Amino acid sequence: MKNLLGLVILGCILTSSVALAEPSLLVVFPQTNYQTSAQKIFFLGTAPPDGQVSINNKPITRSKAGHFSPSLPLQLGENLFTVRHRNQELQIRVTRIATVAELPQGLAFAKDSLTPATDIARLPGELICFSAIAPPNASVSVQLANQTVTLLPQPEQAQLPNNLAALTGQNQPHGQSSVGNYKGCITLQQPDTNSFSLIYGNNIISGAVVPDSSQEVDLGQPQFQLTLNGKTITQPGNGKVKILSRAELPVAEVTVDAGVARTGPNTDYSRLTPLPKGTRAAVTGKEGEWLRLDYGAWINSQETRTLPGAVPPQTIIRSVGYRQLPGVTEMAFPLQVPVPVSVQQSDRALTLTLYNTTAQTDIIRLDDNPLISRLDWQQETPERVKYTFNLKKAQQWGYKLRYDGTTLVLALRHPPKIGNTRRKLLANFKIVLDPGHGGKESGASGPTGYLEKDVNLAVSKLLRDELVKRGATVVMTREDDKEVSLAERQAIISQEEPAIALSIHHNSLPDDGDAEKTKGFGAFWYQPQAHSLAIFLQNYVVKNLGKPSYGVFWDNLALTRPAAAPSVLLELGFMSNPDEFEQVVDPEEQKKMAKAIAQGITEWFRSVN
Repeated sequence: MKNLLGLVILGCILTSSVALAEPSLLVVFPQTNYQTSAQKIFFLGTAPPDGQVSINNKPITRSKAGHFSPSLPLQLGENLFTVRHRNQELQIRVTRIATVAELPQGLAFAKDSLTPATDIARLPGELICFSAIAPPNASVSVQLANQTVTLLPQPEQAQLPNNLAALTGQNQPHGQSSVGNYKGCITLQQPDTNSFSLIYGNNIISGAVVPDSSQEVDLGQPQFQLTLNGKTITQPGNGKVKILSRAELPVAEVTVDAGVARTGPNTDYSRLTPLPKGTRAAVTGKEGEWLRLDYGAWINSQETRTLPGAVPPQTIIRSVGYRQLPGVTEMAFPLQVPVPVSVQQSDRALTLTLYNTTAQTDIIRLDDNPLISRLDWQQETPERVKYTFNLKKAQQWGYKLRYDGTTLVLALRHPPKIGNTRRKLLANFKIVLDPGHGGKESGASGPTGYLEKDVNLAVSKLLRDELVKRGATVVMTREDDKEVSLAERQAIISQEEPAIALSIHHNSLPDDGDAEKTKGFGAFWYQPQAHSLAIFLQNYVVKNLGKPSYGVFWDNLALTRPAAAPSVLLELGFMSNPDEFEQVVDPEEQKKMAKAIAQGITEWFRSVN
């Protein structure tokens, strides 16, 4: 799955084919001048089986075919590795970069350590915090709006691993020294009395005067000051600070089909339910190009437009309607304005929450339905209404959300029906198969240079043929070596509305993974409706093929996110494991894998119908 960039080739030119002339010494990953923040890195490559391969004069273990993937430690800065086989030699330079800012030497702030790092806007009464990394025993402060905020040294705080650590089993926090980390905050405590309160440590200093809360306040650019050994420097911050007016909050409208809502103001934060096109919400905070909406989520401003003169959206809701169509039940929620929504799925229930909404509901009609057993609703807070669809079966088959004008439409898909004959059990099912990567997106690479995109396509075609034998209609996102964007693949799933969607991949590891030992079949899901399928296929393939189990992962991947159908991404084996790679590229093993997945899909459909 990981895109290993570049091939270092000596002696011969390789193409993406298994039937190659035997290569000389080849290192596929890392390419020279590679940069990483990992503490170790694996070397993936091959050489003729006879003779010894060494890295920095130390012999390494290889597979019978001559492949290797040892992990080697990295020191901070430049690391030079010499790879030898007989009379051939490769030199590869890897630079390990620091994950935290280095303490500056002398009278200076650490590079890029001043925060806020971009323009921000907050509501009256909210904390606005500043931080800097500076030498120990310094005096650090910030001047803003003619006031001074003292930044104090912070106690030690655990450093969290990144999300990829869950793929290597190394996702434990570890202590990190906070020496040189200074922080402090300021807040507008009582806007009606025109006074700020400055907060740092356990102390509060009042007296900062600003205009009243009906006006937006531009506090300007913070000025950071550092004093050490009797010497002082001043450095401006990178962002300006504003206090929004509660009486004149801007209103944003989502302009894309599915606005990406997140828990925080950058792409590192978790995704929430996408906002349908037309959704409106007041903006209660800004950070760079990100907007905080009134129900708490953040969205990139490029997916919105500002509505001049609009007041913060509020709506009432009265009747809730429905209509039953072939294969789907559409629930209609007439609103005065399109407001933010969220969806939560659980066993036998789907919950829709409307924000900035107050119920005046007395009557809801919902006749006997093939999917829904009962609809309940509750006014959770004065401005939040929750609707719970109690379902007749645990397995859910997908949903779509859209605004028709100001009416929110929730389309719930009915269960598909399994075929009537033993030989065509999948006769009523449409299945989308997504061969991962393609074109310039080559995916991972095996030790010989064989590319993931090619093996993904080969197995997907074999799987398609097996599914068609069982009666299924199969739609492929690509049938040759072409580039298909992630958005295009998602759109195919949404448009085709298949019974299920499978994305076919072969795995690799983050830089610090143990490629020599890590192997096996893995399944990835995101929407709860896909969990059962992921677990079933994982267990079925591992048991019937005797494959090692890499595991089942909840993962926010583009091809697991579609809500229109249960969507699962399968990692069939590891390109980066020298031994498993031989199975991955074996045509007979590919046929066995395709047949096992097809039969697993058939058995799963039988189990949930």
